[in-house]
Amino acid sequence: MLPVTHVLAFGAWLVAQSEATPSAPTISIFQKPPGVIPPGGSTTICCTCQRSYGSFVLYRGGHQLHILEQSGSRAEFSISNVTYNDSGIYVCHYLEGGTVLARSNELEVVVNELRLPRPELSVLPGHKVTAGADVMFRCTSARPSTGCFLYLEGQTRAQLLSKEQGDYNLSHVQKGDSGRYSCQCYTMNASRDWSAVSNTLDVVVRDYTLCNAVRLALAAGLLLLLGLLTAEAARSRCCCGRRSRPLPAGSAAPPGIFASSNPRCEK
Repeated sequence: MLPVTHVLAFGAWLVAQSEATPSAPTISIFQKPPGVIPPGGSTTICCTCQRSYGSFVLYRGGHQLHILEQSGSRAEFSISNVTYNDSGIYVCHYLEGGTVLARSNELEVVVNELRLPRPELSVLPGHKVTAGADVMFRCTSARPSTGCFLYLEGQTRAQLLSKEQGDYNLSHVQKGDSGRYSCQCYTMNASRDWSAVSNTLDVVVRDYTLCNAVRLALAAGLLLLLGLLTAEAARSRCCCGRRSRPLPAGSAAPPGIFASSNPRCEK
């Protein structure tokens, strides 16, 4: 059986090797707040990357707009007094030393008049739900015959919701579905009039399965460590017992039996 110190050292080496392995950076782009923007309004294009250095370049329709040196893992490009010319497809590039290492997905920014009243967003069964549950988002519009989009802040694309009896359903939600939600409605005609963006709701998905798995893994590791320590202690006691057993008077010690050199046996 390997000593406990060897087992722990091997585990530490595996962790160090995994952390030392370099990985290609990934970059994401999203609009904050999400939704169609009215002329004269403002918005922010956010780019995030797991690297803490380098620079971001923002493009619209293939044309370079802005360059920002990275501060932390995120760069924000603010656009104020928006016009129709600000509509288009936006992309972020991440650079180090003038070399492009990553490109984001495309983000479509839409500028249009907001002629419909603001809808109201609600969620059932509540703001805190368990992973795997079904959640109903209710985007209530005062205007009949409208379609609605559900936005999750930080996501590039909105989700077109299917309407069932006035409710909008998300089935089998997962931890990644947590976040800040809002909705926006539009008329289903050729002109497509838009509403303002609804109120925001913060939804938390609790993954108890993952939590329990982590707890079980920690408990199993602790039990394994205790088992190794117990086995090591038992082996030491066994050796001490065999080597310290008294011999009958006048008997010679058999070959291979010597006084114990283990300090524990001398106590």
